[in-house]
Amino acid sequence: MGETKKPNIMGKMLLCRDLGFDCDGIIHAKTENEIIRIASEHAAEIHEVEELTSTMIAKIKSAIREEG
Repeated sequence: MGETKKPNIMGKMLLCRDLGFDCDGIIHAKTENEIIRIASEHAAEIHEVEELTSTMIAKIKSAIREEG
């Protein structure tokens, strides 16, 4: 699950690299909650992170960018 398809809406994005991983994963979603959900799935599948901690979630939130 390296990259999700970009929807035809303006929304939010997260670059996995911005979280310190050597990864080209990019997550596009409409809301912050969707970004976190998809990031959790990506972290489990690709980076073997079983569960996001509150510290990880805070880091994800700070790295989310607005698209458009």
